Amino acid sequence: MNTSNISEIFFTECDELLQDMESKLLGWENADDKEELIDAVFRSVHTIKGSAGIFAYERIVAFTHVAESVLDDVREKKLQMTDSMIDLLLKSKDHIASLLLLVSGAEELDEHTLALAEENLLEALHELLGSESQQSSSAVVEADTGSVVFELQDEHDRVESNNWHISVKFGHDTFRNGMDPLSFLRYLKTMGDIVHVVTWYEDMPDAAEMDAESCYLSFAISYCTDVNKQQIEDVFLFVADDCELHIIPPRERIAVFLDFIEKVTDDSKKLGEILVECGTLTRAELHKVLSIQLRESGEDGSQRKIGEIVVDHSMVSPEVVQAAIAQQIKTKAEKSVQRGSVRVDAEKLDHLINLVGELVIAGSTVQTEARLFGVEKLIETSETLSRLIEDVRDSTLILRMVQIGDSFNRMTRVVRDVSAELGKNIELKISGADTELDKTIVEKISDPLLHLVRNALDHGIEKPDIRVASGKDAKGTLSLNAYHDSGSIVIEVADDGAGLRPELIRQKAISKGLISADQELSRSEIYKLIFEPGFSTAEKVSNISGRGVGMDVVRSNIEALRGSIELDSEEGEGTRISIRLPLTLAIIDGFMTGVGDACYVLPLNMVEECIELKTAEGEDGKKSYISLRGEILPLISLREQFGHADAENLRENVIVVRHGSQRAGFVVDRLIGEFQTVIKPLGAIFTRLSGISGSTILGSGEVALILDAPALIQQVINRDAAVSRRH
Repeated sequence: MNTSNISEIFFTECDELLQDMESKLLGWENADDKEELIDAVFRSVHTIKGSAGIFAYERIVAFTHVAESVLDDVREKKLQMTDSMIDLLLKSKDHIASLLLLVSGAEELDEHTLALAEENLLEALHELLGSESQQSSSAVVEADTGSVVFELQDEHDRVESNNWHISVKFGHDTFRNGMDPLSFLRYLKTMGDIVHVVTWYEDMPDAAEMDAESCYLSFAISYCTDVNKQQIEDVFLFVADDCELHIIPPRERIAVFLDFIEKVTDDSKKLGEILVECGTLTRAELHKVLSIQLRESGEDGSQRKIGEIVVDHSMVSPEVVQAAIAQQIKTKAEKSVQRGSVRVDAEKLDHLINLVGELVIAGSTVQTEARLFGVEKLIETSETLSRLIEDVRDSTLILRMVQIGDSFNRMTRVVRDVSAELGKNIELKISGADTELDKTIVEKISDPLLHLVRNALDHGIEKPDIRVASGKDAKGTLSLNAYHDSGSIVIEVADDGAGLRPELIRQKAISKGLISADQELSRSEIYKLIFEPGFSTAEKVSNISGRGVGMDVVRSNIEALRGSIELDSEEGEGTRISIRLPLTLAIIDGFMTGVGDACYVLPLNMVEECIELKTAEGEDGKKSYISLRGEILPLISLREQFGHADAENLRENVIVVRHGSQRAGFVVDRLIGEFQTVIKPLGAIFTRLSGISGSTILGSGEVALILDAPALIQQVINRDAAVSRRH
């Protein structure tokens, strides 16, 4: 481990804690268990404060301490949570995020503006706490920045029965890993009083053998505090793997432990779990004990008892262990299964996805060669290999799937802030938050989603007096919904506002030269004008919307993800925008077809069926549609679309493709079959190539093009609409 790795973990975890804090505060009004919710918010702030203290970020510690004090008063029912307090805590959360950006160097911030904001926030927080808060806050800063006095006295001097006893031996790599042993003691002072410290030098070598980069320090600490053992252990979280830590509770705590143990009635509890739940043993210590037990097991499989290990290593007092064992005799122990998670770097996961993609291509090559040789055993083996690769592919892609709920929940804060700024009363309804899609898509859809939400808040939903005058509820509703449909994910942003006025959009488009005055457009085509660059119907420009630089960016970003966007609106009723996206950008199941000497791939989830083409003539003598079980299906010939030479007496086939509510038939020469498709992006020179979304490599080494089915279907619809208008 190095300093950069530790810092990255710190900032990542702080970001997650802040996001959780925001979501909890925004959900306060509708929360069933408000006490648990405020406890969770308090824990988030407390954890950030503790971690920042370890890294000696005193400014963050000082600010979070004041916010923590307010939350603690709410927990103790000394303060009542109000809307204004939630607003203040949300602003405090934003300020903590800014302080983290400042110390990380990720962004350059205006120090004067930041200091002014901090001063205003602290003043408001102190006002909630009362006159004594300013003094206590200053004491925290002094405790964090002041030095710790070490007295070399006998270890037993000044030891009191009501103090915790902490012994910590730092590993030799502590300095190399960017840690300062004194920072942990400084942070302990923010949680209690260090009554006495003894510094041990037994491991320090002679001066000639000493390594200046190695740490040889060990401390014995007498500590007075009201926090529990887990909170003390959390102080040393960042050196947990590089130190020897023993925490012995004060004598007065033993009575509390014994009282808890007597109340244990769950017959599934093992000794280690009982000790953890009563607070005399931490979860990390239990894992350490289990490792020792496994390491010291005999050849015949015999193991030392956990009770013996915790006593021998001074983790738990003997009388507590004896009480737990006595209680355990009354119960029936069952094996406890714990689920764990591992944080994986996104770049490593992307690299794994790329390797799996290459493996898919290599497997396809093996299968192709096996069929050419015609050896039955080789063909069978290659098919088995192909199935295994497909399983590996699916399992790997699942690793990168995340729920869209986090992106939706971030909009809660946006709706709250923007609606307050606009003087509107708007409720956000979220459904389908557990819908999963590729992490890359989730990250890239956040900005377009933010544009759509802000536009709905500004343009869509009316102010309360206008809504009441038109017979609506004064409170407007904005809905976010996500669901899977035909192998794609659909994200909907809907509001119950004023809706769109087609004639106003048309006149605006004419004034901007986007269409001519005599041009006839359907309602759906008029709505699509909103996505043109520079188009806006806002009467005045605000800091929220109205400059006409949002919706075209939304469309571009979505199309860059191989997605599409549709808009539907009823004047006076509201507007619904639907975004359709692929589940993943890396590997898909494809259906391969052939036209001439070229191969094309369609996403398999869009293919409904394949039929043989029968003659159906249009005015121009070309096959332009067929009747499929009574339904008129428009056709598009890939031979004509991509300029292949006409073939004589060639039997043609139709692949029926559906995208959302739209269907069309793709006319091809050959139906080759299913194909695992590794998507390779096209070069910059092909970015404007219509109807093609990417390429893939076949087992033979040849390149096949991946069709942009939604774009091709839209071409067919536009073609038929143009024909209708001419008639």
